[in-house]
Amino acid sequence: MQNLPDQPKPKKNYDFIDSIRSIAMMSIVAEHCVTAGNHTYAFGSDKYWVYLAVVQLTKFGTITFFLLAGFLMGEKFADYSPAQYLRRRVSTTFGPWIFWSLLFVALVIIRMRIGDHYFDVPKILNITREIYLYSNYWFIINFLISISILLIFRRYLYSFYLGAILGAFTLFYSVNIHYEWVSPRHTTAILGFVFFLLLGAQLRKNLDYIEGVIANTSYFMVSLFVFVAFGLAIYESVQLNGHSVDPFNSLRFSNILYSLAVFTLLLKLKTFKWVSYLKPRQTTFGIYLIHFILVIFLVPKLLGHFNEPGLNPSQLIVFKLAAFLIAYIGTLSIVLFINKTPAKKLIGN
Repeated sequence: MQNLPDQPKPKKNYDFIDSIRSIAMMSIVAEHCVTAGNHTYAFGSDKYWVYLAVVQLTKFGTITFFLLAGFLMGEKFADYSPAQYLRRRVSTTFGPWIFWSLLFVALVIIRMRIGDHYFDVPKILNITREIYLYSNYWFIINFLISISILLIFRRYLYSFYLGAILGAFTLFYSVNIHYEWVSPRHTTAILGFVFFLLLGAQLRKNLDYIEGVIANTSYFMVSLFVFVAFGLAIYESVQLNGHSVDPFNSLRFSNILYSLAVFTLLLKLKTFKWVSYLKPRQTTFGIYLIHFILVIFLVPKLLGHFNEPGLNPSQLIVFKLAAFLIAYIGTLSIVLFINKTPAKKLIGN
């Protein structure tokens, strides 16, 4: 029997979505700030462990965004046909993504041209490929493909069998990270994230029940879940160190547990009043589009006189915190400014 999505329900104001979305974007900006730069730290050294821990702290953002997108998509399915929904998504995301990603490509090419007199078309094509596959701009390609796949099987959105099949793909990528039968990078795991869209839709359908379970679970137990998952994720990254091109892969099984644990904690905390000042509905996508430009081109100019490999662990933390504040506050300011101009469509509004 076909398992159809729910019929239209009264609209709800999901303020917690904005709170979690804003925090998830902060984690993504922080991750890119932490991983950018020179990180040739000796295995097992103090700086190695500090770097490992700080990176892992930020690694819940990607999966969280897929969960939130699935949650909102489950609601929109009652209002739009699959074609209408996909057209709406593409119209609000694809154009801005193309503009900012091409701007980033152009800036990288200009910098390469200035520093390297040997410059040809193959080199330009290669760097463009690298940017769209391995920089933050991979997300929209994967996201739109994932949505399209789920739209194709929309009639089975709440089917156990569809969930099992999509979960098996995710599990395959989790195992593949260690054996590398196919490309092990999460940015090219086209079928690896669809499961989390489905999981988000299931969250919406069963929200009252899930919120009840979380409310009856103590903060100690939820925090313990986060701590244990964090430790497992550190352990798996250590095991991948030295023989994996992506030891911090978001689809590590341990990182999936960590991301779900952090998401559960955020769902229990629910709403963060200070987030409203950041205007997440108007700024989150713009921050995603623009922040990497600042991380790569502005932050090194402002902090480049520091010898990062020569910093001690405490200084390294302060250095990365400074990089995050510059990138996040700078990007937020740019997005808020653009929002007040006729160019606001360039950030998806």
